[in-house]
Amino acid sequence: MSTQAPNEARVIPLRPQAVPPADGGARPRQRPAAAPPAPAPREPLWRDLVGDALRRERLAQERTLKDVAEEARISMPYLSELERGRKEASSEVLAAAARALGLGLGDLISLAQDELARYGRSQADRAGRAGQVRRSGTAPTARYDGLCLAA
Repeated sequence: MSTQAPNEARVIPLRPQAVPPADGGARPRQRPAAAPPAPAPREPLWRDLVGDALRRERLAQERTLKDVAEEARISMPYLSELERGRKEASSEVLAAAARALGLGLGDLISLAQDELARYGRSQADRAGRAGQVRRSGTAPTARYDGLCLAA
């Protein structure tokens, strides 16, 4: 004994449908609702920060992708993907790219951490200007005094 489902699709509206006024007449004019606040910018991903640091250093040295990729012994398209934050690189690949730029892995991580700290400060400044206050009565601040990576 099998039961078949009815051959009907269930439609769920994406927006609530307008309900006509019960009295059928015109409603009193209401003030439009305030626009919702703009969403906060997303926190940068680690791969974006590291990629930006690699690209900034490469461009500061006026070197090409091809040159750095060959010295690091990684493919040029892969290095490009790293710089654009499209790939998560292993520590070995990051160390090779950093060495090709004359940096140590710690130097590269420090450059990325500095960028993360700048982001935190700009968020705190933006929150302070918007008048967001903690219960203690002070504007929220973000400080990154160190960096911890876990694998």
